[in-house]
Amino acid sequence: MKVSSEQVVDLLRAAGESTRLRVLALLAAEELSVLELCRILDQSQPRVSRHLKLLAEAGLVERFPDGAWVFYRLALKSPGRTVIERALELIDPEDPIGRSDAERLALVRAERTAGAQAYFARNAARWNEIRSLYVDEAEVEAAILQAAGEGPFDEMVDLGAGAGRMLTLFGRRAGAALGLDLSQQMLNIARDEVAKAGLVQCELRHGDIFATGLPGGCADLVTVHQVLHYLGDPAAAVAEAARLVAGGGLLLIADFAPHDHEFLRENHQHRRLGFADAEIVAWIEAAGLVLDVNIALPPASAEGLTVKIWTARRPPEPAAVQNAAKTAERSAA
Repeated sequence: MKVSSEQVVDLLRAAGESTRLRVLALLAAEELSVLELCRILDQSQPRVSRHLKLLAEAGLVERFPDGAWVFYRLALKSPGRTVIERALELIDPEDPIGRSDAERLALVRAERTAGAQAYFARNAARWNEIRSLYVDEAEVEAAILQAAGEGPFDEMVDLGAGAGRMLTLFGRRAGAALGLDLSQQMLNIARDEVAKAGLVQCELRHGDIFATGLPGGCADLVTVHQVLHYLGDPAAAVAEAARLVAGGGLLLIADFAPHDHEFLRENHQHRRLGFADAEIVAWIEAAGLVLDVNIALPPASAEGLTVKIWTARRPPEPAAVQNAAKTAERSAA
């Protein structure tokens, strides 16, 4: 996107201050709340908010309220995105201020992770009960099966497998299935559920949703079920999930629509109170996938939550590319 010289000057003026540049570097790593930025920068909330206001007015960052919290992230389609990325690349990795900010960000992440792990360890045994709070789970699962289609699926990957429900739901439609989760307690429950269902083709593995270590395009079905609202960087998780989707394959995301049940953040480790269509679709498209299905399931009661299901497909690879890949495989063999 081309802009005028005056706009470039405005962008540089907005970014050209040490605290604001630090904020941009932090938001390049992940979306953060105002209070988290205050902790990392060791500055007052009014001061940090003033810097964020200037960056938002320049179109460099996006502000989005989420219940009682407010989050910020780098603007996805800002004309200044390229300018900022190049400026950040110039910063020496050994710069003491940058290193200090990175260390404090790591501490914030570690606290989040520790809180989530403790929560899942405490509640693993009653997870199915908690998972169905305010939700008609049978209706949700029926809609998930319909959205994904009959299959069969050669390879399935479930990110944030939890108690293994997606594996047991799709297991008989998949030739092989892999579930990843960071909680050993949840993995143990999932293994029991998979074994009881007789799904010998399902494997459970300790793994990070942000860095799975799996090869790109390895699965024709990737599921992310009620996981994103726990994460500090849901956009990065969607990008990693999309990376695993093979040509012609499907990504299925199920999560909550925006809501105001703040107690879920306070008592159940929810970091985000649901997701709007616009941000999920933007993440899907940025990852090179095409939106397929967008379903809203209304709550079972007035106090309930709306569940959203999004599916997206990776366009099939051209036949010439597929043939070249097969030829390369045969040559390597």
